[in-house]
Amino acid sequence: MKAIWNDTVLATSNDTVLLEGNHYFPPESLDQRYFEPSERHSVCPWKGTAHYYTVKVGEARNPDAAWYYPEPKPAAQAIRGRVAFWRGVDIRPD
Repeated sequence: MKAIWNDTVLATSNDTVLLEGNHYFPPESLDQRYFEPSERHSVCPWKGTAHYYTVKVGEARNPDAAWYYPEPKPAAQAIRGRVAFWRGVDIRPD
């Protein structure tokens, strides 16, 4: 799978975890040049607290377009540290 935004590949992996319609990419599959930590957090009752990244390609920014669970609850251990996308990031087969 590939995560693409602004014609730029943000992540590529053959090892994503599909959960609730979202592909969670392993952290090593991300091209770190395009990610900045965000101050945003949100809480899912069964997954835990999500942390976010802002995606930046050139001068274009997509705030909080990627999220991950560094310490998920027991039911969501399969996505520990993995990154998912939204806000216009296109996820497609490689």
